[in-house]
Amino acid sequence: MPLDQSFVGRSWPPTEPYLVGREKIREFARAIGATDAAYHDPAAARALGYPDVVAPPTFPVAITMAASRQVIADPALGLDYTRVVHGDQRFAYTRPVVAGDALVCVNSVDEIISRGGHEFITTRTEVTTEAGEPVVTVWSKLVQRGEEH
Repeated sequence: MPLDQSFVGRSWPPTEPYLVGREKIREFARAIGATDAAYHDPAAARALGYPDVVAPPTFPVAITMAASRQVIADPALGLDYTRVVHGDQRFAYTRPVVAGDALVCVNSVDEIISRGGHEFITTRTEVTTEAGEPVVTVWSKLVQRGEEH
């Protein structure tokens, strides 16, 4: 079943704030093998001008992946998650994520296309502080593989 094209341009309400913790940043950095001192040591981060440890550039995926359930779990979209593979991920930063940030996500669907029997959906997540300060925009492309006959 093709994805519902009427979802293109749709946005969802803001998520509840996600409080970025120092230990979450450290755990993420360890998990991806990021050893930069600013990811682990508040003093090293402050020496670079940050108020606390700074998150590695891909850290927002930990927040936006959970937030994107608003989109992918909507039964009207028609996404069969058992046939989904990750196609692409992009980040456009206004400023880095740091420990202590309370981040809110607003999800939108930018594009749905069909190609070669597969469905491609591109979501955009605007990540801001609770006060509305832009932090990062995250685009994610999911591919719903065509049904095998």
